[in-house]
This record gives sequence, structure tokens and C-alpha cells, in this order.
Amino acid sequence: MQSDHLLLDGKKYATGLPLIDPDNRTFRYGDGFFETLKLVKGHIPLFPLHSQRLQETLELLKMQWPPHLDANKLYQQILQLAEFNGHLSNSRIRLTFFRDSGGLYDEESSTPHWLIQTWKGPELRTHIQTNGLDIGIYPTARKSTDIFSSLKTAQFLPYAMAARWARENQFNDALVLNTHNRIADSTISNIFIVKNNQIFTPPISEGVINGVLRKYLINQLQNDNYAIIEQPVTPEALYAADEIFLTNVISGIRWVKQLENHAYTGMLASKLYSDYIVPLWFTDEKQIY
Repeated sequence: MQSDHLLLDGKKYATGLPLIDPDNRTFRYGDGFFETLKLVKGHIPLFPLHSQRLQETLELLKMQWPPHLDANKLYQQILQLAEFNGHLSNSRIRLTFFRDSGGLYDEESSTPHWLIQTWKGPELRTHIQTNGLDIGIYPTARKSTDIFSSLKTAQFLPYAMAARWARENQFNDALVLNTHNRIADSTISNIFIVKNNQIFTPPISEGVINGVLRKYLINQLQNDNYAIIEQPVTPEALYAADEIFLTNVISGIRWVKQLENHAYTGMLASKLYSDYIVPLWFTDEKQIY
């Protein structure tokens, strides 16, 4: 069986090779970021939104697009690697952009390296998962709410430790609080709550990761005249909610069954999954864009 490969700056390497300099600024200082995409049947749903987020992140982190690389070429490189790895029908893609070696104040270049990796994706479902999630609120770390908080930077320690805490406590996921003790998001997803037929989600200013599926879903809900409101969400609001669901591009929508001693349904989440996620994954690309 062929081993998986990766692309570094457009060149193919077998996984497991020592490719990153120990003086690399991402390793030293977290000076880099990543992007997660889903590849389904040879195309990447919502790629324009991914491309937009990449451009915004590069600009905010004072990085430039690598020479001879643009969004279209990046798309083709992803497809080529996924095909080589046997992941073209369903895969999880991770892009990592990282700055070159150098000290804290003396980076050698503002042009980053880029790394593409692919893995076989989770099963594609035509309906939401049957079993809801059992989640908790991570009590230790607090996420900042500055201009970098919405980015998927290499400084992901609060999420990494929250995920470890969830695993140790036998939760499916954990929610991360911001410095105001309000909900930011989960370790790998944005959060939405439903109360009295209204849908609420924390705004980006609350330290929320600027999720691609979050943006897509908000736009679709607004277009279809759902009552969707971006406002700060407290733990107390979660306890009083009728439903809680989590979103990301890999899993789509996942509904929450239990938070501490509070139980929830997944009725609206199931409908939204059928209305918005299934068309993304099971419809030809030309019908999506």
C-alpha cells in the first residue's frame, strides 16, 4: 500500500522525513497559521470562502502569497496530492503557512512556506449523526479577544489543552471561554444555540474563530429568513437553550445531547444539516457555485 505523501512548497515528499528547520519561526514562536478544508468527489466545497480567509490571514500576519502561487494553483496542488494519496473522493486537507527561520525581530522573509497534507475523511452522511454529543466547558484557559483571535494560528494551546481535558473527562468536545467568561467556540467548531425558534451565535469580537462553514451557514440562514442573531453567549444562555449545535467544514453540523446536567434536542440541527450540508457534499460543484 502506498504511503501518504505531503507537499512542501509545491514539492512532494514522503511523510516522516525531517523537513522543518528547528529554527523555524512557527516552531519557535507560533508565527504561522493553518487552514482546514474538506475534499469531496474531487472538489472543495466553499473554496472561495477558504481562499478569502487565507488572503485575510496573510495580510493580517504581514505575509505575502508565495511566488508563483495563487488560489487556483493551490487548489490544483491539493487535488494532485489527494489523488496521489488515494484521497480524492473524501478527505480532510490541512494547509500550513509558516514563516522562515529567524529571530524574534529579524525574520529573513515575509514570504511563507506552505505545506499541504491530506488524510482520509470521515464517512459522508446524508443525515445528521444519530447520537448527540456530550460536551463540557473547559474551566482553565481563557481565550483572548484581540484582532488575532479569529485566526487559526499556530498558537492553538487553549484549544489543544481543552481537547485533552475533554478526553480525560470522557466528553466528545469542550467549549472554550473568552476573557469575559463567555463562550467563544469549541476545540474544533463554532457554536450555535436555539431558543424559542431563534438561532444565536457569538460574534467574531468574542474571540471566535472565523469559521468558513459558520459564515456560509449564517448567510444561508439569513437568505432563508431564519431569525439568526450574533450576540455574546454566556454559559447560562447555554443551560437555558432548546438546542446547541456545533459546525465545521469537516463534520458539517453536529448536535449536542448533553452539557453538564442539561439535555437538548437536535430537531432544528437535523433539518439544517439536510438543507445545507447535504447539498454541499452530495451536489455537483457546478451547482454549488
